[in-house]
Amino acid sequence: MAGGDRRRPFAFGTDLWDPSHRFETSWLLSPWALFFCRALFSLYIFTTIIFVLAWQCANAPTHCAASQNSFSFFTSLTYWGLGFYFLASAVHTFTYARNSSSSSSSTGHHVALLDRLPRPLQALHSAYYTTIVVYPFVVTIVFWGRLYSGHWFAASFDGWSNISQHAMNSAFALFEIVVPRTDPPPPLHMLWLLVVLALYLALAYVTEATKGFYPYDFLDPSKQHGLVAAYVFGIAVGALILFAVAWGLIWLRRYITETRLGMHGKFAGASEITARPVAEEDVEMSGVRESLK
Repeated sequence: MAGGDRRRPFAFGTDLWDPSHRFETSWLLSPWALFFCRALFSLYIFTTIIFVLAWQCANAPTHCAASQNSFSFFTSLTYWGLGFYFLASAVHTFTYARNSSSSSSSTGHHVALLDRLPRPLQALHSAYYTTIVVYPFVVTIVFWGRLYSGHWFAASFDGWSNISQHAMNSAFALFEIVVPRTDPPPPLHMLWLLVVLALYLALAYVTEATKGFYPYDFLDPSKQHGLVAAYVFGIAVGALILFAVAWGLIWLRRYITETRLGMHGKFAGASEITARPVAEEDVEMSGVRESLK
């Protein structure tokens, strides 16, 4: 994917954005199959969210207050984020698969919606992808390692909802690490991961001030005392470690599939190339950059 000036890490860059459509293609699946998987994941996630909210309104002791309170939990917020990510990525993959077949461009550029977005939105999509391959693992580890009581849930609904939000979420994230052709995320994204975690920490204390409860007991100073800082610091460091793991897995996937196995990707329509895609460096150095803007 396109990168900015290394001397200006906060610049959006002026080079060609994602010239070989790594966000919309896979080394394993065709663009249409990748679209179907992403759309299916989004449908399952939103179905789960709506069903859980409705069930809580009907069955929880506090009724719809329980559903309203769910927006204070990092689990719920990241699950919403997963749903919207797969919806957006499905749309981008769909527009690539649909439009590339009729594109007259030999390189197949500007056939996906993502290609036509302003550069700041393209950069935000890249950062969004990074959160998707990191935060679900944070949720899964914290839940099963710290919050889970050790006894399986008595109600089928509780078992299903927790598996969906605290286990399948990481399976969805792993799919995005393994199946698409995405590059390892820029190291700068570690900063944004910490910024979002800091914003959530502020939300947790706003929740206590306005609603009278802490979303997670390990954030309650009256119970944990000095350990609150240790939990906050530990989760932040854990997120950075998980970023490094995700980065390494993405790099390893690209190395194995492309460098070792020669599986450079499955493309669509006019952008399909039987041997290998046009190298990003070749596209960026070509004279068509200005005409493609």
